[in-house]
Amino acid sequence: MEQRHFAVLVVGAGASGLGAAIRLGQAGVGDLAVLEKAGALGGTWRDNTYPGCACDVPSALYSYSFAPNPGWTRAFAGQAEIRAYLADTAARFGVTDKIRYGVEVTRAQWNGSRWELETSRGPYTARILVAGTGPWHEPLIPDLPGLAGFPGEVFHSARWNHDYDLTGKRVAVIGTGASAVQFVPRIVPRVGRLHLFQRTAQWVLPKPDHPVPGAERFLLRRFPALQRAVRGAEYGAMEALGFGFRHPWLLRQVQKIGLAHLRLAVRDPALRRALTPDYTLGCKRLLMSNAYYPSLTRSHVDVHPTAVRSLDGRRVVGADGSVSEVDAIIFGTGFHILDMPVSSRVFDRDGRSLDDHWKGSPQAYAGTTVAGFPNLYLLLGPSLGTGHSSAFTILEAQLRHTVAAVTRTLRSGWTSVSVRPQAQAAFNAEVQAALPGTVYQSGGCSSYYTDVNGRNSFSWPFSTGRLRARVGSFDEADYDIGRE
Repeated sequence: MEQRHFAVLVVGAGASGLGAAIRLGQAGVGDLAVLEKAGALGGTWRDNTYPGCACDVPSALYSYSFAPNPGWTRAFAGQAEIRAYLADTAARFGVTDKIRYGVEVTRAQWNGSRWELETSRGPYTARILVAGTGPWHEPLIPDLPGLAGFPGEVFHSARWNHDYDLTGKRVAVIGTGASAVQFVPRIVPRVGRLHLFQRTAQWVLPKPDHPVPGAERFLLRRFPALQRAVRGAEYGAMEALGFGFRHPWLLRQVQKIGLAHLRLAVRDPALRRALTPDYTLGCKRLLMSNAYYPSLTRSHVDVHPTAVRSLDGRRVVGADGSVSEVDAIIFGTGFHILDMPVSSRVFDRDGRSLDDHWKGSPQAYAGTTVAGFPNLYLLLGPSLGTGHSSAFTILEAQLRHTVAAVTRTLRSGWTSVSVRPQAQAAFNAEVQAALPGTVYQSGGCSSYYTDVNGRNSFSWPFSTGRLRARVGSFDEADYDIGRE
């Protein structure tokens, strides 16, 4: 008979869920399963297979600190290599056989003593639920008038259709975020014509990417201390940039690099004007590319500095009235970051969802636990996003908090651990009070950091060191503990 009740259920087998399973296993939690709706692990690095997909954080930082990878072949690793790293790490730490594939969680509700889950493969129950579903998960496709009637090919960058041949096609790319900056240079040589619709110009810095020589990889493998030193140096460099996010006048100096980068690549004054942002660097997600600007100067590329108003048959109509006839549309419009699908599927004892509690503005204590939802831990939750550091840094701080809470619960026989509303309110008040001084809030742009209520529910306004200290510690005094 297949086991249906577990001490701990982890939802999602991406970087977050795998990290949780590994760390909980190392802490002695054996009664655990990972529920993954897809047929393979990897999360966002499984889903995003678009041409040019790669990390925009140095590879040395984009890994678990407890599983460093001396074998990265590039300074900024590509998608296939990152996914392989996640699979290798899961196998090395013995969590691969804990994953149950093809199990989509459609509803999870706290019944007063445990979590009851409805899934595509029947019911599960657990004392503790860890949501590793992540914010870079569900593609965001704008609701454009006429889109349903478009007769050509349509797909989102995170659902790339590799069977569709772009050769010679007239292609509209809608959105110019991190994904588009990577895939546009790769498809430009193949398409017949490219229409790039850019609602907002992006800051694009040079990307210090390069192959890592075999000799260097050998030394990193042979001398772990050297690898730690490289990771430390790159962490320090990113933290120096992070200081600028909290002191925007510094980023206005860094902008000069971005402007020089643009000026060197784009000679046409009109195109350069269209590609020049009117807000402070860092207000939106920081982008890096050496190929993006040059690709936009090609004669068969049209940059439309406008949003898309509607579609009329094969014609894409810009908000500025421009009309472009195309064969295919590729959306580079990002993800449901602050309206994550998990929030409509997780319910408290009274049947109210996270969505009902949040009302469009996600809140959690230390980005990890939510008042009214005992024994629930959210990974890469609200108010923890940084504009400069690695998601692994955030994740590992949360895992220290989560593992401490889970192991105490199981060993002490606690029935429930529920964050006190006042602790959650105090944490969020502290974050919100500090945000206005950061570039996220004062940079003069609108970004996915801001929720539907106009509140920044994404960003962490302090240093990464402070995040690790604040988020990484589990303080029993901040929680109501249910005892048998």
